[in-house]
Amino acid sequence: MNKFLAFSAGVMLLGQFASAQQRMIADKIAAIVGDKIILSSDVEGELVNLERQVQENHAHMPPDAACTIMQQIIAQKVMVIQAERDSLPVSESDVDGQIDNRIRYFEQLYGSKEKMKQVTGYSVYQLRERFRQPIKEGLLAKAMQDKITNAVKVTPSEVKKYFDGIPKDSLKFYESELEIGQLIIIPKATKEMEQYTIDRLNEFKKEVQEKKADFGRLAILYSQDPGTKENNGIYILNRTDKQWDPEFLAASFRLKENEISSPVKSQFGYHLIQCLKRQGDNITVQHILLKPNIGKSDIAAAKVRLDTIRQNIVSGKMTFSEAVIKYSDEQMSKFTGGMLQNNVGGGTLITIDQLDRPSERDIVLMLDTLKPGGLSAPVQYTDDENGNTNLRIVYLKTRSNPHRENLNDDYARIQQRTLAIKQADARDKWLRETIPTYYIHVDNDYKKCSTIARWMGAVAQK
Repeated sequence: MNKFLAFSAGVMLLGQFASAQQRMIADKIAAIVGDKIILSSDVEGELVNLERQVQENHAHMPPDAACTIMQQIIAQKVMVIQAERDSLPVSESDVDGQIDNRIRYFEQLYGSKEKMKQVTGYSVYQLRERFRQPIKEGLLAKAMQDKITNAVKVTPSEVKKYFDGIPKDSLKFYESELEIGQLIIIPKATKEMEQYTIDRLNEFKKEVQEKKADFGRLAILYSQDPGTKENNGIYILNRTDKQWDPEFLAASFRLKENEISSPVKSQFGYHLIQCLKRQGDNITVQHILLKPNIGKSDIAAAKVRLDTIRQNIVSGKMTFSEAVIKYSDEQMSKFTGGMLQNNVGGGTLITIDQLDRPSERDIVLMLDTLKPGGLSAPVQYTDDENGNTNLRIVYLKTRSNPHRENLNDDYARIQQRTLAIKQADARDKWLRETIPTYYIHVDNDYKKCSTIARWMGAVAQK
């Protein structure tokens, strides 16, 4: 049952919003909770999200993943129904606000409302209607969960008792942890170089259309996409896949089979794209990537601009976070204030060994010269994803010393764990007492799940 605790209503809300974009699969009823149904596609959508998270964190799928997800969804449905019975305050304006936030996120991700529609297949209106119910249920479940746990507090003596119960040889050892930010400026090529690149791709297109050249052969000879050597520039794309540049993805899905695009600009350069095959939400394309040449003068101009931004931060005219939001060329960093994220445990505290990407190793070399609160001078580096030459300033916000966990240095962490355990007990107790009061039916595929089996047994004995 404790597995439910790692999957709060807020997390499920995000998962539902993302999973609703997955292609709907066999929609048989997998469970019924009160007057609410759970479809097989609901479980499959969450499994897809879990698989993605597991891959990103280089972890392993739990053997009982489907059981855990069904357990979590049933628990959420129970909380939703109880929240409705208790008339907990979740207004339509709250729902609209959450929808707006998510639409803004995807619009920022794809670049515009038009490209968001091209990639997802839904207009803003359709997105609003499609996700209204799951978002409302997520908010109701969270409101019920908060009602159950908000009154739960821990005292200093409880924190100490929990800490004292940890075997001394099991206490965590914390490496030096840092909070590091970066503000990135991408040097821009001159208009002349960009036009030269566009003209060259147009020449390629004309040669293919006049059957003077083969598209695949041109890709092998001229494309600056590193993957071309392995796949001849051929990729299978899905509408919902976020790993692709939104401009590239949108342009690809505008093409008919065998059609060749005009030159398309992305964060990587300019593309010539040929559609090889379309099948549902998938499309197979072949592309040629050319990057406008960035000259020394372009890099020098970007360095001057970045140095001016740095001086504005140092002089107190703006904070580092404000500068990132206003000036950074890395769009997603605007959501984090430019701070590097811990991909394992979440948050902004990271250890040096987690800076393992080639572009991050350069940061490690700079840390000896930076004190907490310090800013580096503008430095040049190579972007991991596209191989472009970028510039950045690095901000060291905080740095801790290596140490074994103790109450003096880590009280807030220990207190949070103690509180989480106590809240878990409160949620477990509430579910054990409440679930038998509801009608619950699950498909045979899930009756073998241990926690669900106990719930069903309690319902049968009611």
